[in-house]
Amino acid sequence: MSAAISDLRNEYTLSGLDTTDVLSDPIAQFRLWFDAALNAHVPEPNAMHVSTVTAEGRPDGRIVLLKDVSDTGFTFFTNYESRKGKELTARPFATLTFFYPELERQIRIEGRVEKVSPEESDAYFNSRPRGSQIGAWVSQQSTVIDSRSVLENRQRELEAQFAGQPVPRPPYWGGFRVIPDVLEFWQGRPSRLHDRIRYRKDGDNWLIERLSP
Repeated sequence: MSAAISDLRNEYTLSGLDTTDVLSDPIAQFRLWFDAALNAHVPEPNAMHVSTVTAEGRPDGRIVLLKDVSDTGFTFFTNYESRKGKELTARPFATLTFFYPELERQIRIEGRVEKVSPEESDAYFNSRPRGSQIGAWVSQQSTVIDSRSVLENRQRELEAQFAGQPVPRPPYWGGFRVIPDVLEFWQGRPSRLHDRIRYRKDGDNWLIERLSP
């Protein structure tokens, strides 16, 4: 190893963030930062870390792609029978984390989770490339398999089965929506004195607070 991990550090100097800088609506503020990430050509700006909790109370996380944001919440799609799908069904709360190192920014979102309607899941599934549609049928996500050939053989079977016809959405595949009650916008600053602005739901209103770094 060429350098000690403990010696790796960056000084954040691009910008600052104050309560007077942010919009009153946290969803609008998210869109503002998301658009900035798009304009900065951040790779996969919709990639987010989704945190769940197991039955034993252990945290569990993975990277998932955000597919929609609205005034209602943040939506992504998955296999409902996967590990994260089962965890979200049993304990319907999650935290989402976006990190944009090019902009020295991070966004954290906490909230309860609900499944989207079958119609919403159908609409998104029908917009996916055909290979991804078949892939949703191929993978029994999070289960143990003997080898990659299991997937490849199943893929060939399903391509033959659905040849010449639309691929239907698997009944176990669909969307989750995270309905936020906390959003935090983090802007890196020098000397680790970062700016943290938190929106916290209070009835029908959002409280805007500055947090110590």
